[in-house]
Amino acid sequence: MFFKSIHKREKIILLVIVFLFILIVAKVFYIQVVDYKKLNSYASDLWSRNLPIESNRGIIYDTNGIVLADNVTTTSLIVIPNQIVDKEGTARQISDILGTSYEDMLGHVSKRTSIERVHPEGRRLSYDIADKISDLNLPGVYLIKESKRYYPYDTLLSHTIGFVGIDNQGLSGLELMYDEYLTGEYGAIKYFSDAKGQKLNLTEIYEEPQDGINMTLTVNYEIQAALERELDNAVTKYNPEQALGIVMDPNSGEILAIASRPTFSPSNYQDYTVEEINRNLPIWATYEPGSTFKIVTLAASLEEKIVDLDNEHFYDSGSVKVSNATIHCWKHGGHGDQTYLQVVENSCNPGFVNLGLRLGKEKLFNYLDLFGFGKKTGVDLNGESSGIMFKLDRVGDLELATTAFGQGVSVTPIHLTV
Repeated sequence: MFFKSIHKREKIILLVIVFLFILIVAKVFYIQVVDYKKLNSYASDLWSRNLPIESNRGIIYDTNGIVLADNVTTTSLIVIPNQIVDKEGTARQISDILGTSYEDMLGHVSKRTSIERVHPEGRRLSYDIADKISDLNLPGVYLIKESKRYYPYDTLLSHTIGFVGIDNQGLSGLELMYDEYLTGEYGAIKYFSDAKGQKLNLTEIYEEPQDGINMTLTVNYEIQAALERELDNAVTKYNPEQALGIVMDPNSGEILAIASRPTFSPSNYQDYTVEEINRNLPIWATYEPGSTFKIVTLAASLEEKIVDLDNEHFYDSGSVKVSNATIHCWKHGGHGDQTYLQVVENSCNPGFVNLGLRLGKEKLFNYLDLFGFGKKTGVDLNGESSGIMFKLDRVGDLELATTAFGQGVSVTPIHLTV
């Protein structure tokens, strides 16, 4: 009985050992085969470090392929504090080269982080400064390439193109509106270090950055340059507070040139006021359109068939009374008897007042709504205004009359152009 009991216990122990061995083998198999990628990724995150490489921002071209916004390569400074042996000496040497505070630089090299970007004093360094830092050959001090936005024609089309910040993020204009497309994806140089941050003698891995998407505008550089030149001439001759211009292809609605004064340099936007930067007058400024608005009243009148331009006549005495208010024609004494085609040719205010009153406020304002007045055009630029229109329930005969020839309402230049 005693020997049988021992033999039975040996079998049980042996079975337990075999079972545990099978579990260990299964676990090792799971780790090495099934869970290998995930665990390897966790391990890699613990001992790998990335030196970021900035991508190029998408280039902006005019309609003929002329570059309006480009990139230039610059150098920026980063440090890996754990690799810096002499923090005080390193901070002293770098601060002397950059001409910055020793205390600030000591804060950078002593920071408890795996990688420290020296910002802003170490960003976009000149080649001369970068070479001086490189010649020091300091442990834990690295120079990386960064892309900087470059505007080859400086102020040309500045409000439309906009500008970017120090991190190449779009802050205004098309740079802001299409920032997610123009911005690329960072690459990196991946190196490996131990728990103390010391670099291991392992092969570095280069991850190539992905550049942003290029953009082609409808703007024609030659027409744009001519418009800018004429605005400069007008400012020099007349010294106005503001000036603006838009050139549009009437067949397609494409904007060929757009500019305003005052303007600014996107590369030096810090030197300008917020108003100078943000007030893109062709889409922001509102004004009474006057006679240029009469074409809308004429279109509505023709569509509603309330006038025969060739056969109907209107007598212009030089003024017309509406609701006890006198509205004058621009020509003293008026144009006399004229057909409605001549009313249009002469841009006769009383004649257009007559057309507006014949249309009535519901019909005229319905056409204004169909033409989009009082609403934004949806142009892909930030800061667009919607203009101002009378509310229909507040429109009497006088408001209807003044609206018919373009007074009492306000529009943006871009809206009247398109």
